[in-house]
Amino acid sequence: MVTTVPNFRISEAAALLGVSDDTVRRWADSGRLPTVRDDAGRQAIEATELARFASEVSSSNEPALGRAPIAGESARNRFPGIVTRVLRDGVMAQVELQCGPYRVVSLMSREAADELGLEPGVLAVGAVKATNVVVELPVRR
Repeated sequence: MVTTVPNFRISEAAALLGVSDDTVRRWADSGRLPTVRDDAGRQAIEATELARFASEVSSSNEPALGRAPIAGESARNRFPGIVTRVLRDGVMAQVELQCGPYRVVSLMSREAADELGLEPGVLAVGAVKATNVVVELPVRR
């Protein structure tokens, strides 16, 4: 279970948003994406802030997110991303991930979401098979 939500390095944020490191730095330099300094003094982004920003740019069709016309795609495999929203009721949870330019939504038991410690800002992987999305937590270095 996740006990603290980590900060993300610029390169990690770029990979999660599906953009270049330079794009994330430009957003940070312009004040659009607030940053903090990590323990080593490097520029970093708080996880909850990255989740908010990912959700914002996802809903705005931001051209920098690499959206392009697609002739065909077989979207199976694993999509690393950041949790942007978790809605829980008594039995179920709806978990939204921003995986690069893609918003991935998974319905799972509340118990599973609680056991994984899913909340906005948590790094997770959407494993897609047919119409089912299984959320996994990757090992962080």
